[in-house]
Amino acid sequence: MDRWAGKVAVVTGASSGIGAAIVKSLANAGMVVVGLARRVERVEALRDDLKDQATRKRLHAVKCDVSKEEDILKAFSWVEEKFGGVDVLVNNAGVLRDAKLIAPGNTGDLREVIDTNVMGLVLCSREAFQSMKKRSVDGHIVHINSVVGHYIPNLPVLSIYPASKYAVTALTETMRREFLAEETKIKVTSISPGVVKTDMVPNEMQKDQNLPMLEAEDIAAAVVYAVGTPPRVQIHELTIRPVGENF
Repeated sequence: MDRWAGKVAVVTGASSGIGAAIVKSLANAGMVVVGLARRVERVEALRDDLKDQATRKRLHAVKCDVSKEEDILKAFSWVEEKFGGVDVLVNNAGVLRDAKLIAPGNTGDLREVIDTNVMGLVLCSREAFQSMKKRSVDGHIVHINSVVGHYIPNLPVLSIYPASKYAVTALTETMRREFLAEETKIKVTSISPGVVKTDMVPNEMQKDQNLPMLEAEDIAAAVVYAVGTPPRVQIHELTIRPVGENF
């Protein structure tokens, strides 16, 4: 991670869970970190968990709902004005709604998942890529995907969520090819965890004492690993499952 010291990382969905763990890991690794979230006060509170005063000063919070393009544009404009641009983007923001696909009146829930998990990821990636290319930066874009972006387990609460993550799997490869066609060395990585112990996990799954789960810090460590690889190495897809997962 030495080559990223003092460089700028933007992390979406940074207020809790995986996003909060990623923010802290990247800041402790020496990066200037901008956490995007609807609840900025939670991102600001993460400073208390950082190792020293110098590290705390490298963490910044910006209010942003990634389902709204105007929020995204404002956030990336702020990063450019404040720091010159973004070097690493971690697309972590995501939502899960358990409204069945065929349930009446579910349009709002379905759109929220697609607008956040797919369109938010695409638009943030677009802005980050433009920032990197304009400055001739060999940056890195990381998508927090899911194992359900590769197969669909028989769980009743997933609804349109797997479709949104299958889209992330496809978008990762599409971006890799577009970045290459633009003659850049910008990397793109998909990280696909199994069940992670966060607020997103439905209550019935959290109550299952026999269900193995990962910790948010496990995914943050994977991000640091992927971003910390040498310039010649691109981790395209990284799958992480808890030991004992049986679906």
